[in-house]
Amino acid sequence: MLSPFPGMDPYLEQPALWPEVHSRLLVAIADSLGPQLRPNYRVAIEKRVYEDTIGNLLVGPPDISVIKTPLQEDLPAHSNHTAVMEPVMVELPMPEEIQERYLEIREVGTGIVVTTLELISPSNKRSGKGRQQYEEKRLKILASQTHLVEIDLIRAFEPLPMLGITGTSLYRILVSRANQRPHAALYPFNLQRPIPAFPLPLKQDDAEVLTELQPLLNQIYDRASYDLAIDYDQEPVPPLSDEDTVWADTLLREKQHR
Repeated sequence: MLSPFPGMDPYLEQPALWPEVHSRLLVAIADSLGPQLRPNYRVAIEKRVYEDTIGNLLVGPPDISVIKTPLQEDLPAHSNHTAVMEPVMVELPMPEEIQERYLEIREVGTGIVVTTLELISPSNKRSGKGRQQYEEKRLKILASQTHLVEIDLIRAFEPLPMLGITGTSLYRILVSRANQRPHAALYPFNLQRPIPAFPLPLKQDDAEVLTELQPLLNQIYDRASYDLAIDYDQEPVPPLSDEDTVWADTLLREKQHR
């Protein structure tokens, strides 16, 4: 079963599904690239770990909570006993270990990291420790001789820093070649079109590998039976714009998902 959407399926971004989609897609990219990069390179799946607080990755907690408590005049008059106020149950931020996986293309023999490929998660984009740590790592890569590829399939939160953008897009793929910095190639796209293929840069004397993400996403959608996990009668999280909502509704009805 294929997704009814021609490109990125916005229903895959919901918090309950995205961690699984992220893991499956990252492994699928690694498995697809591995045979194409032999014998000069290998693809390693790496992991970074940090402590953050548990919270909704798409909608943060309010800055101010307004609660109603008993006023003094609501208490019984002439009481000889101290009034007992009913407590308000609140929720505290709890520490959570965040694990984020990414790919490194390493030269065989030397082990040098030639290219880093990041599949962006909400924790990389929302304000807080996750974004701060990711941006610090990003700057270190941009200051090095390692190429950087960023795949952003998340609509929530502000895009990662870049200059010279004309127009807006829901999704984007960034290819930063070390020898062209500060310039980088941006592939912006929206719901109505398939995910564009992008070149994976390697060492200067080696040809870049064209990477097609759309077939890989289609494969994991089918193998994971995401059609059984998604209710297309509901709106995606985060919600779409009014224009995209109308377009998606028409598409889903045509595909008999509504």
